[in-house]
Amino acid sequence: MAVTKEQIQRLREETGAGIMDCKRALEEAAGDAERAKAVLREKGLALAAKKSSREARQGLIESYIHAGGRVGAMVEVNCETDFVARTDQFRTLAREIAMQVAAMNPPRVGDDGAETDGQAEEAMPLLDQPWIRDQSKTIRGLVHDAIAQLGENIVVRRFARFELGG
Repeated sequence: MAVTKEQIQRLREETGAGIMDCKRALEEAAGDAERAKAVLREKGLALAAKKSSREARQGLIESYIHAGGRVGAMVEVNCETDFVARTDQFRTLAREIAMQVAAMNPPRVGDDGAETDGQAEEAMPLLDQPWIRDQSKTIRGLVHDAIAQLGENIVVRRFARFELGG
């Protein structure tokens, strides 16, 4: 099946993936946009796993103060280069993670091997929590999507949450 420019453009807008990646995914999925998204997601996970051993020493510290000024959070999110750290997409990722921390008050970042099945969302590590904007994604998935789009290893290093009177 021939893939049209419109299909490629639509998939690119929805996923942020490169033009050729979108074309290949659509061809592999025989033009089915949902299957093509799944193909891109799988390739993104593979890319994230491949890049996970690379050192991430650049990045930024982002903060979020909830309306009313009673709750706030700061996060350190690292990447490989300062070039990526200055992109709007990386800053948006860090802000979304800070917002998640403020809203959900996670006990830790994650990746410590602790079991999370059956735990309340508040007791889950940050990376395993459903994203507050889209419950079908986790914070880990959000980070993996950013790794696939930006082409660098990204690590949520640490966070702090502040609550007035808490």
